[in-house]
Amino acid sequence: MTFEKDKIRNVAIIAHVDHGKTTLVDGLLKQSHTFRDNQAEMNQTLIMDSMDQEHERGITITAKQTCVYYDGYKINIIDTPGHADFSGEVERTLNMADGVLLIVDAQEGPMPQTKFVLSKALALGLKPVVVINKIDKPAARIDEVLSEIESLFLELATDESQLFYPVYYSIAREGKAGKTTELDDDLHVIFEAIINDIPAPSVDSDAESAQLLVAAIAGDNYLGKYCIGKIFRGKLKKGQNVKILHLPTGPADVSPPSSSGSMGGPQTSSPVVKSAKIDNLFVYKGLGKEEVPEASAGDIVAITGVAEANIGDTIATGDNPEALPGIELEAPTLSIYIGPNTSPLKGREGEFTTSRQIAERLERELETNIALKIKPDGLGYKVSGRGELHLSVLIETMRREGYELEAGRPEVVYREIDGVKCEPIEDLTIEVDAEYVGAVSQELGIRKAELKTQDITASGSTRFVYEISTAALIGLRNNLLTATKGTVIMSSIPSGYRPVEGRYKPERNGALIAFENGVSTAYALDSAQARGTLFIPPGVSVYQGMIVGLSNKKDDIDINICREKQLTNMRTHASDGAIQLTPYTQLSLEQCLDFLLDDELLEVTPKSLRLRKRQLDPIKRKRENRAN
Repeated sequence: MTFEKDKIRNVAIIAHVDHGKTTLVDGLLKQSHTFRDNQAEMNQTLIMDSMDQEHERGITITAKQTCVYYDGYKINIIDTPGHADFSGEVERTLNMADGVLLIVDAQEGPMPQTKFVLSKALALGLKPVVVINKIDKPAARIDEVLSEIESLFLELATDESQLFYPVYYSIAREGKAGKTTELDDDLHVIFEAIINDIPAPSVDSDAESAQLLVAAIAGDNYLGKYCIGKIFRGKLKKGQNVKILHLPTGPADVSPPSSSGSMGGPQTSSPVVKSAKIDNLFVYKGLGKEEVPEASAGDIVAITGVAEANIGDTIATGDNPEALPGIELEAPTLSIYIGPNTSPLKGREGEFTTSRQIAERLERELETNIALKIKPDGLGYKVSGRGELHLSVLIETMRREGYELEAGRPEVVYREIDGVKCEPIEDLTIEVDAEYVGAVSQELGIRKAELKTQDITASGSTRFVYEISTAALIGLRNNLLTATKGTVIMSSIPSGYRPVEGRYKPERNGALIAFENGVSTAYALDSAQARGTLFIPPGVSVYQGMIVGLSNKKDDIDINICREKQLTNMRTHASDGAIQLTPYTQLSLEQCLDFLLDDELLEVTPKSLRLRKRQLDPIKRKRENRAN
């Protein structure tokens, strides 16, 4: 079914993390009768979160498209991530939208990511519609949140017309919304808001030549690579010959090293043109796709047969095809070393272990995750991204796919501005109960963060806003979770660069390091636990140089945790007592990355996470430390 552009609405759902974006999309999908009554999706929640890690972490990681039909209109919905580390997903998909639904929590109000995504939407000239969600919260403060939203628009608006926006109220979890706090029993108000307040696509559907900007990539084993984007001009048809226009200076030109170690071709200002043919043309329908013979400007489509196209490229027709402007992205702030596993236990648990296989996997990742950048670094590669979570999700994904690798400590990506070395800084928002204010202030003081504002929220918690360097932010989350017994709420967004004043150096006690290869025993661990906190249980394979715990002292300690009790006929009361081991501490992937120092690595396999020293030999390691 083909829709005229006046009957199409393209809307992106944007908000801070956990403010209810995906839950609202659940309601729109169900109440638009996208599913039959006997389909499983009718009873599901977070339908758009399809990745395993999205369900486990409770966040949206990748932007996704869906489509619903309401009152003769076709509504293309783009569900975007709310976490700042995945803001690249927001930046690339906003190009497909003509308006945004800005979801704001009725208790928390506008948060850091709210400001970031709204600034991007307003800069693109998208029409905003505000939805204040979760108004049933006991500590909801609707009037104050409205005032905060007004201040935010005054700060970010690029045009006077953007200061006039409709406001609606909802409880997305219950599928209710209204023009006032007296809600209706369904979401018809939100549907009508999308139809009436979001403009139709501003495109030229009668043009002879067509233009589509690739904003997303997908694929399957049957049809191969899909290129997804909005048609800005003309019509596209199945079987049509097209041109792929690639701007080398755009964000899509981030290619990983080839086997020869090169980083791609020369940079030019004119687009590189390649010919292709559209094999299949799809439009979105619910959670799936529907094949159509043609599609007009204004619609969001997925096409196959253009496998050489990447995100940011233009697919065009006509004798003189023109390239659309590329997708602008914020620069990466953190980098991490990823390379083949070099430990004595390499190759035992992973299916893909070589440097070439890792490079090919990173190349595939760059097709969809354009906020990443990659360059060769020794045996492996330096991977740059938006933050710790952005990089750790990539490592966890590769691990689950059967890759075996090693990773280094996250490092800050510095920039030279006007000849001065500058480091990225971020605005950090922390919300914590009053009893933990002292612990938070002490930790942020150590990291040389500057307090900007401090106030009391409606729920009685204390909210801080700090300016902190990205380097000092590494490992902060785990420390604060420990100090506040897991109750802290924190988020951050990049706020620019400043000259490097004094590099923050992480402080940590020394490590307990295995002295020899073997299998850990309860007898040896019993004596080792007096020296620190253990990371492994008995019966685990270890090797010389592997980190098995955190020492109580500042210096590293080499210990033998494979020692077994001697079998003799001598018996004493002291030696015959039962061994009682303190439960070991099992670190998550993010905790392992935060634990690392510059001379340490993390061994990642599908089954294990092992911390280790770069130099495994204790004698050589001590010599290197003395030399430094």
